[in-house]
Amino acid sequence: MAVVNSSNTPEPHNNNRIKLNVGGKLFETTVSTIQSGGPDSLLYALSNRPTHDPNPIFIDRDPDIFSVLLSLLRSNRLPSTASRFSKQELADEALYYGIESQLKSAMSPPPFQGIDASVVSTVRPAADALPSAFTAAADDGSLWIAHGGQISVYDWNLSHSSTVRTHLEDITSIRRVWPDVAAVGSDSSAGIHFYDVSGARHVATTHWTDSSDPRIYRAQVIAISDSPGSILASFVCRHKENCILMIDKSTLQISSELGRQSGSSSKTTVPGKLTWIQSTGLILGSSVTSGAFGYSGYIRMWDPRSGDVVWETNEPGSGRSSRFGDSFADVDVDAEELCLFKICSKSGDLAMADLRNLGEDPWVYMKDSSHNVRNFSEGGNWYGGNTIIHCYKNQVFVGSQGGLEVWSRVEERERGLNEGLYKRNYVDKVEDSERGLITRIEGGGNRLFVSRQDVEGIEVWESSSFSGVVSVL
Repeated sequence: MAVVNSSNTPEPHNNNRIKLNVGGKLFETTVSTIQSGGPDSLLYALSNRPTHDPNPIFIDRDPDIFSVLLSLLRSNRLPSTASRFSKQELADEALYYGIESQLKSAMSPPPFQGIDASVVSTVRPAADALPSAFTAAADDGSLWIAHGGQISVYDWNLSHSSTVRTHLEDITSIRRVWPDVAAVGSDSSAGIHFYDVSGARHVATTHWTDSSDPRIYRAQVIAISDSPGSILASFVCRHKENCILMIDKSTLQISSELGRQSGSSSKTTVPGKLTWIQSTGLILGSSVTSGAFGYSGYIRMWDPRSGDVVWETNEPGSGRSSRFGDSFADVDVDAEELCLFKICSKSGDLAMADLRNLGEDPWVYMKDSSHNVRNFSEGGNWYGGNTIIHCYKNQVFVGSQGGLEVWSRVEERERGLNEGLYKRNYVDKVEDSERGLITRIEGGGNRLFVSRQDVEGIEVWESSSFSGVVSVL
């Protein structure tokens, strides 16, 4: 048997530990910790360094921010020391190390619940800060704001990424149709325009034309929506001819035309809101007009495969159940629950209809006995003018004047539509409602975005953090 001299035996190497010299500061951690950043991260690659090299790996970066990110890899949450740095500083370093997804997860707000939400910030473009339109990403809560003829891009942590100057004087509608491409419409320019915001370039413009009808000329875009394969846009000409165009995403060419109509009556005006309902493959469009005699409008659903209208309703209606004289001020769709909602212009009542069971009068009017709501009336009339509605995460948000309320589903109720299925609460405080008239509400990620008339920037609403979690940013 061979005898080994212990004095010549090398010291055992602990393969589970690794030393890093970051900006002159020494860190010691485990290989499993830095590999938790994922196989595509820089730290994972460094962990594969030959084990016989006794020298710490040198990284010429900020050691204090690295300490925060190392703590993130150890515990999957940010330490309190993260508050010393801006979101952008943390994001830049996380991107360098290839652990942006871990930081994104830790910095993301909690699941959005309107009953527990508040304004956490306001996103203001640097120039021409009065927003004319905006669009939010459903997956990560990033935001694109149109102001003047420009588009300002904000990433998942709402840090400013870029500002794109378009050829348009103004932008009145915008929709993110690809991760880096916006579809925009303008009151001052015909057609729907596509811009690559990452490359700051104009991609294409699509026009509604008809060589057989000279009235179809210089049609402007009013509303934009999209499906996985198509872009939906409502167009209107100067003589009030209007329609919905379906544009193929792969070619940006018109694939079909829906609902062409002419005239300026409440039943023939251009749709001001479009929604594609994924589970049914149908398109819902609505139009609302107001005047001296109140509100009027229509709701229609088209089957794009046949081009036919499969259901429609017009208000004012007739009869007791349709609330004659109390027409809707706005409508929206909860595509997941397959529910259609409307807010009444005079009473402020919320009504819902099951999209799977539509008929002549499908509406069920919600009743709420909650005592923590404000007084809607003065002299017997609800101030329902300038009212908008938005469905997000199985909640219904209503903005009336400056106030913001939420109708939340009561899960313990029996299934099916009934008047007690939703409960109403105010999202904002009295001082919040005094900031100005709400003009648009849109959800994205775990955030709700709100714009107000003649107010700079877009409000960002988030729910409170869970108990026990330290808010650091």
